[in-house]
Amino acid sequence: MTKARFTEEFKDEAVKQVIERGYTVPDVAKRLGVSAQSLYKWVKACEPDEKDRFEAEIREIRRENLKLKAELQRVKEDREIPKKGRRILRQEPRLKYAFVLQHRGCYPIRRMCRALGISHSGYYDWLNRPPSRRSLENQRLLELIHDSHQASNQIYGAPRIWIDLREIGEKVSLNRVARIMQANKIKAVRGYKRPGYKYHKPLVAVPNRLQQQFTIDQPDRAWVTDITYIRTYEGWLYLAVVMDLYSRKIIGWSMKATLAKEIVLDAILMAVWRRNPQQEVIIHSDQGSQYSSDEWYRFCASHNLMPSMSRRGNCYDNAAAESFFSSLKKEKIRRYIFKTREEARSEIFDYIEVFYNRARRHAHIGNISPVAYEEQMALLR
Repeated sequence: MTKARFTEEFKDEAVKQVIERGYTVPDVAKRLGVSAQSLYKWVKACEPDEKDRFEAEIREIRRENLKLKAELQRVKEDREIPKKGRRILRQEPRLKYAFVLQHRGCYPIRRMCRALGISHSGYYDWLNRPPSRRSLENQRLLELIHDSHQASNQIYGAPRIWIDLREIGEKVSLNRVARIMQANKIKAVRGYKRPGYKYHKPLVAVPNRLQQQFTIDQPDRAWVTDITYIRTYEGWLYLAVVMDLYSRKIIGWSMKATLAKEIVLDAILMAVWRRNPQQEVIIHSDQGSQYSSDEWYRFCASHNLMPSMSRRGNCYDNAAAESFFSSLKKEKIRRYIFKTREEARSEIFDYIEVFYNRARRHAHIGNISPVAYEEQMALLR
C-alpha cells in the first residue's frame, strides 16, 4: 500500500481547522482521515513566532495604508480631469494635447492622457515637433471635408466628397481624402446592415469519451473535473475540483485567486496522490483553456489519465460536477459574501472534506456519504 501524500494546500487548510477554528488535533485528524502525528507536525511547522507575527502585521498595515492613499489620490484625479477637460473630450487630439500642457503641473501627464483618450507618446511628439506643412494642409482639407459631409446630411463617403473638393478647385487625390476621413472617423451614415453569419464545424480538442455515462461500478475508472467561482469582498476565489464518479467523492481540489492553469494541475495532482490509480482513468472536463493547455496533456500522459471533453456550450456533458457546485452554493455560500478569500477557503474546505465527503447523504449512492459508500463496497468485494 503506497503511503498517502498530501498537497501543501490540503495541509494549510487542515492546520487552519486547529489554529483558527479551535478544533483539537485528534478530532480534525479523525474527520479528515489523516494520522494525528502528521497533523501535529503540520501544526508545529505553521506556528510563527509572536514577535515576527506582530511585526509582519504592522508592515502589512503600513503597506495597505500607502496603497489606499495612492488609490484615493488616483480616484480623485480621475474624477477631476474629465470635469476640467469636458469641453475638449470630443475635440481633435491637438486640443487635448494643449490641455495636458496647460495642466501638467497639476496632474501626472500619463493620467491626463488616459483620461482624455490620447497616448502620452503622441503628446510628447506634438510637444517636441512643430506641425509640418503637410499636417497643416491636412487640417485645412479636414475643414472642407467636414463642410461637404455635413452639407450631404452625412451620407457622402470619400468618393463624393472628393468630387465636391475638385469642383471648388482643390487639387487632392481620392486616397488622401479617404485617409483624412478615416483618421478623423468621418464616414457615410447608411441604413441598417444585415449581420453576417459564419458557418463552421465546432472545434473538438479531444473526443467525449464519457458520453454522459455518470454511473460507474468501479472506483478510479472515470473522474470529472470543473471550475467555479465564489464571490468575496477581496474579489473572486476560484475553485477547481476532481470527482470520482464511482462514489461522487471529491478526491482533489484547489482554490486560487486567478484562473491560471495551475489551479487544475494542483487539483488533479491531489487526486492522483490520494487515489494512486493502477489502471487508466478517464478524466472528463469542459473545453476551458486550462484543460487545453500543453501542461495538462503532459500531466495526463505521464499519470495514465485519458482526457475527455464536453461538447462546447453543453453543460449536461459534465452534469455531475455542475451538480456538486450547485449543492455547494445552495448549502454553504448562497446569499452570503465572504469578507476575505481566506475565510471562503476555510468554509469551502470544511464543506468538502468534513461535511460533503464524510457526512452528507447522497441520493445517487443510497443516501449515504461518499466515504461510507466506498467503505461499504470495499467490504462486499
